Amino acid sequence: MPELPEVETIRRTLLPRVVGRRIADVEVREPRLRRRIPPSFAARLVGQRIDGIERRAKYLLFRLASGDAMVAHFGMSGTIVIHDAPAAPGQHDHVRLRLSDGSELVLNDPRRFGLLLLVSPGEIEDLPELRHLGDDPLQGDIRADRFAAALRRSRRPIKNLLLDQTVLAGMGNIYANEALFRSRIRPTRRAFRVRVAEAEDLLRAIRQVLREAVDLGGSSIADYRDGNGRPGYFQLRLQAYDRAGKPCVHCGATIRRVVQSGRSSFYCPKCQH
Repeated sequence: MPELPEVETIRRTLLPRVVGRRIADVEVREPRLRRRIPPSFAARLVGQRIDGIERRAKYLLFRLASGDAMVAHFGMSGTIVIHDAPAAPGQHDHVRLRLSDGSELVLNDPRRFGLLLLVSPGEIEDLPELRHLGDDPLQGDIRADRFAAALRRSRRPIKNLLLDQTVLAGMGNIYANEALFRSRIRPTRRAFRVRVAEAEDLLRAIRQVLREAVDLGGSSIADYRDGNGRPGYFQLRLQAYDRAGKPCVHCGATIRRVVQSGRSSFYCPKCQH
C-alpha cells in the first residue's frame, strides 16, 4: 500500500504539472472502486481548474476553483500518473482526466481498493475517511508530550498503535518498522511501557525516516511509481523491514519476523527491547 512518503511524492511530482490547468474531459472506464463513482462525476469535473493539491495522511485532495475537491486514495496498489499526451489505456486505468494543455491524469488501480470522490466544500471535513485522522508526523503538528501521553494510555503493542490512523495519520507498516528499529524499541512492546525519553526518540526517528523516504521518492518494493511513473529508492536503505534472516546492520544478530494483527514486523532481538 502506498504510505505517507509515497503519497507525498505523488503530490510533489504532480503539483507543477497540473496546478492552473483546466479539466477538459473525463473518462470513467471502471466506476467500481472502493466507493462506486457516480454518473455525475465526469460532468461535475469538466471545465474545473485545479488550483492546488494537498495531502492528508494517505489521501490527496485536488482543490478546484469552484471550491470542490477531488479526493483520491490509492488503496493497496494504485497511483495517479500524468502523461504528456493521451495514450492507449492500460488494463487497470480506471479514470482518465484530460487537461487543458493536452496532458492526461490517469488513476491506475489493479485491485480497485482505491477511492476517487468529488466533494463540495461543506462535505470535506465530514468525510468518514478524513474526519478522525490523527496528527501528521511529516507536517510537524504533533507534540512529543502529546505523543507520549497517547502511548501511556494504550496497552496495545507499540507497532499496532503507530499504525492507528487516529494517532498518527499516514504511518504505514514499512516506516513503522524502520522507525522502531532506529529507536531500538521492539515492535511487540506494550505502548504504555515506552518511557517518555524513548517516545521522544521514537517520534524523532519517525520524522527522520519519513523525510528520508520522501527525499528518495518513497519505496518501490512492489509496483509503486510516482506521478511521473518513476520508482522510489528508499527500499535500498531499509534496515529492518523485510530483512528476516539477515544480519542486523548494527550488531550482526539475525533479524526476526513476527506477525501482529495480520502485518509482518521485523526486529533485531539484541538491539531492540
